[in-house]
Amino acid sequence: MNNVPLKLGMVGGGQGAFIGGVHRMAARLDGQWTLVAGALSSDPERAAASAQELGLEPARSYASWQEMARREAARPDGIDAVAIVTPNHLHAPVTTAFLEVGIDVICDKPLATSLADARALRALAQRRERLLCLTHSYSGYPMVRQARALVEAGELGALRLIQVEYAQDWLAEPVEQQGQKQASWRCDPALAGPAGALGDIGTHAYHLASFVSGLQAEAVCAELSSLVAGRQLDDHVQAMLRFPGGVRGMLWASQVATGCENALRLRVYGSRASLEFAQERPNELIVTPLGGAGQRLTRGRAGTAAQAQAATRIPAGHPEGYLEAFAQLYREAAEHIRARREGRLPDEGSRWLTTGADGVAGLAFVEAVLTSHRAGSAWTPLQQGQQQSGGEAA
Repeated sequence: MNNVPLKLGMVGGGQGAFIGGVHRMAARLDGQWTLVAGALSSDPERAAASAQELGLEPARSYASWQEMARREAARPDGIDAVAIVTPNHLHAPVTTAFLEVGIDVICDKPLATSLADARALRALAQRRERLLCLTHSYSGYPMVRQARALVEAGELGALRLIQVEYAQDWLAEPVEQQGQKQASWRCDPALAGPAGALGDIGTHAYHLASFVSGLQAEAVCAELSSLVAGRQLDDHVQAMLRFPGGVRGMLWASQVATGCENALRLRVYGSRASLEFAQERPNELIVTPLGGAGQRLTRGRAGTAAQAQAATRIPAGHPEGYLEAFAQLYREAAEHIRARREGRLPDEGSRWLTTGADGVAGLAFVEAVLTSHRAGSAWTPLQQGQQQSGGEAA
């Protein structure tokens, strides 16, 4: 197998952009990718300055993503994939442009701002036979993989309840009115789309619940709130969920939960046992049998599932975290691209890569929540047709 690093391009992620730096660090971590090209800002001067800081060749720093897609596709040494780290409103058009010219895509979530666009992107990726990877980074944690393996193996028994929450406080004040860049676009419906906290962190919470349980919700009863006066988009979400087989769930996501940093937490209850994962303690998973004491499982120990081991880089007791989880998706994306080129199946350790199917499922959730809220929190079915989370090319 050829282990020469794949060539990565990036759209967005220039000076002052948090998530662009995260993607670059994650891509470098396992030596699978080298950043060689970018359209790093909609401002040509900032794009050029950002490219210079990152050591890109001037000829491969582009003033627009349209130019980048066209020229990189024409180069014999063109990029193998593009990372899209722009505000949400550009995800669909940029993804479309690169898929159309045959370039694999690694897109930050959400995949689009509407379910129709998400479905169109997934269909395009399938037609072009190209990878469409969605960076639901929390699925890359080894102990999240362990939790999914336990559910798949039936260790929890029949599932009954799924509780997920994602609480932050960074929007507890109207910082978007004070020029805070990350807040400004997330609170602007023209850039973020129709969902605020719902699209930003609610989709992460929903994906985590679906990824571990293997279930997609059938219906939702939801309420959205803008608890900071004058805010155009929701900053607080609360929802009840109905899953197949009578499984019930609750989800809340808030960016005005005072005192919370990045408190993503999942609890899954079955007839025989339950599990709990907290993102701020990512190296452990609590599993509690019915009538018994909780067991603390830790990353890196012998006996963890093969999928958890595949996402583990360093020995037990040496903490791994957010960047490593993010890097797992880049490692798996590289494996999927190489496998396609070599005419083989991706290795078993990468089969839970989050893809366009997860993006479609996330937008089905977003649209059902928006519809439920507008209907006075009426129970609203999710539009079906999405696939189970993880594990397919598009």
